[in-house]
Amino acid sequence: MPLTESPTEIAATVSDDTDSMKDYYQLQRTLLLLSLVFTGIIFICVWIFYSLNLALNYLLGACVGIIYLKLLAGEVEKIGTSGQRVGGKGLALVAAMIIVASQWQELHIVPVFLGFLTYKVAIIAYTIQSVMAPEPKSE
Repeated sequence: MPLTESPTEIAATVSDDTDSMKDYYQLQRTLLLLSLVFTGIIFICVWIFYSLNLALNYLLGACVGIIYLKLLAGEVEKIGTSGQRVGGKGLALVAAMIIVASQWQELHIVPVFLGFLTYKVAIIAYTIQSVMAPEPKSE
């Protein structure tokens, strides 16, 4: 096994890394878009079937969930380049959201928490869509 790589091998490795990062950024955008779409749909449904107050509680949680998703994506992107632990900031954000919801009389914990979990619905929907999508035909 040679100690040095040829320029062709280096270029192939850089190309693979670039393609992987493009795929990662595409995944980030897709999950963010799906989260926003689900947030809008669920917000309107809760407003119609329950009340504006509960819908706003849900919306607060969903916004925190989207912020959490962005924080987590930023931390995942840095894996391998920094020695920091993943998820610490997000956990503090979730804890703060639950504490505020439990202490503030106008907020209800359940709709806020369910709103927060909306980003998980986006991840599940993306996963199901990925599994169900037909494989591209290779010729």
